[in-house]
Amino acid sequence: MTQVHASAVIEPGAQLGKGCVVGPFCVVGPQVVLSDRVELKSHVVVTGDTVVGADTVVFSFSVIGEIPQDLKFNGEDSRLVIGARNRIREHVTMNAGTKGGGGMTKIGDDGLFMAGCHIAHDAQIGDRVIVVNSAAIAGHCVLEDDVIIGGLSGVHQFVRVGRGAIVGAVTMVTNDVIPYGLVQARRGQLDGLNLVGLKRRGVARADISALRAAFQMLAQGEGAFRDRARRLGDETDSAYVREIVDFVLGDSDRSFLTPGG
Repeated sequence: MTQVHASAVIEPGAQLGKGCVVGPFCVVGPQVVLSDRVELKSHVVVTGDTVVGADTVVFSFSVIGEIPQDLKFNGEDSRLVIGARNRIREHVTMNAGTKGGGGMTKIGDDGLFMAGCHIAHDAQIGDRVIVVNSAAIAGHCVLEDDVIIGGLSGVHQFVRVGRGAIVGAVTMVTNDVIPYGLVQARRGQLDGLNLVGLKRRGVARADISALRAAFQMLAQGEGAFRDRARRLGDETDSAYVREIVDFVLGDSDRSFLTPGG
């Protein structure tokens, strides 16, 4: 059964699925949809046109679905859609989208958003993403599946972070990060591959070797970075390397973090 604490405010029009738990002093707005078994701890605000996926838990003092922190926002309709089984810890903020960014901020499944982190308007966050304490993801960013963003880090607007990449703590990321990349240092340097993450996911040794060779070619090959990636695509049989090539050759509003750059 759905459980709503007597001190919580559920505004008319809000939809609560089966087995939801809404704790003390929570506020749920009139356009909000809480899917089955969502739990809001105490003092959570969920507002705007927001959908929270099944089995997601939102911890105290988080504010989910508020208007974007964008001076161009003029009250237009926009949404926040959160997938299933996410863990949204204390003091997290997630904003709805803007007209200029497609009107939707989207969060995938099985993420962990640790205390005090921020997900800005129009961000597109994949599955199994971890954003560590007090990190900030700016507007229009794309974090693909299995990305980890370290604590106190910032990701610049419009940056893409490829699948399986990891960003170390206290790092400012101003350019795109290739899939499986390892980024660290204060101004964000591409220092290698996320080998620990690859091994933990059971990636075959042959694929890891192919990725290592590809990284060396991107780091030391002739020509511009995109030209190196294009040549790499002509030579590789690895699906993992192909993923990096397609990412580099895809559309982007930013340049790339390059090895040694």
